[in-house]
Amino acid sequence: MQLPKYKRIVIKLSGEMLRNPQTGDPIDTVLLQRMCEELKEVSRAGVQIGVVVGGGNIFRGHPGRHEQGVDRTTGDFMGMLATVINGMAIMDCLEKIGVTTRVQSAIPMDQLAEQFILRKAVRHLEKGRVVIFVAGTGNPYFSTDTTAALRASEIEADIILKATKVDGVFSEDPHKNPYAQRYEHISFIDALKNRLKVMDSTAFSLCMDNNIPIMVFNAYTPGNLMRAVCGDLSIGTLVS
Repeated sequence: MQLPKYKRIVIKLSGEMLRNPQTGDPIDTVLLQRMCEELKEVSRAGVQIGVVVGGGNIFRGHPGRHEQGVDRTTGDFMGMLATVINGMAIMDCLEKIGVTTRVQSAIPMDQLAEQFILRKAVRHLEKGRVVIFVAGTGNPYFSTDTTAALRASEIEADIILKATKVDGVFSEDPHKNPYAQRYEHISFIDALKNRLKVMDSTAFSLCMDNNIPIMVFNAYTPGNLMRAVCGDLSIGTLVS
C-alpha cells in the first residue's frame, strides 16, 4: 500500500455527489455510506481531513433566482443552509462508523454546529478528527469552491482535492468531444490561459496566490480518494 503524500488536506465535495441520480433523492444512503467509508480509510492513514461540502443537491443559490424567482442574496443564504444539512448527514454517517467528526459553521448556529474558529479547527485536525466546514464563507456571492480555497489557506492545507464526476481537467468537454485531452499536470497560468474551468475565478485566484495545489479527480470510482491522497496522477489532474 502506498503511503499518503499529503499530511493535511481539504476535500471539496459537490452536494450533487450525494444525490441519487435515479430517484432524485437529495441524500442517497448508499452514496453517503461509500463516501464516508473512503474518508475513514484516509483518516486512518493518518491524514488530517477538512471537508467542504456544497448544497446543490438541495438548493443552488445562484440559479435559484432564475428558476424559483428568489433574490440572489436570499438564494445564497438558502444554499448555505443546504450545506449545513449535508454536513450534518456526513458527520452522522462518519460518527456511526467510528470516525470522530466536528462540524464548524461560518454562520453561528450553536445547537447544530461549532462556530468556525481557526485555532479550534486546527486543534481538531491535530487530534485526528475530521472537520466539516459548512455554511460557505458566511457571506452571499461566494461559492463553496471559494470556501474550500479560503479554509485550505487558513488551515495551511497541503492540497485541495476536488471530487467530481469526471476524470480530471480536459482540454475540452469530454462529453462533447471524446478525443479531448486529459491533463495529468497543468500550471495555474496555463489553466488560466486555456480558460479551463477548474474552480470559479475567486477560488482559483486564492489557490494561486497562496500556492495551494488542486487535484481534480473522479470520486465515483471506488478507491480514488486514497489514490489522490497518495499523489497518483493517473486518476486525475494536478493544478499547481
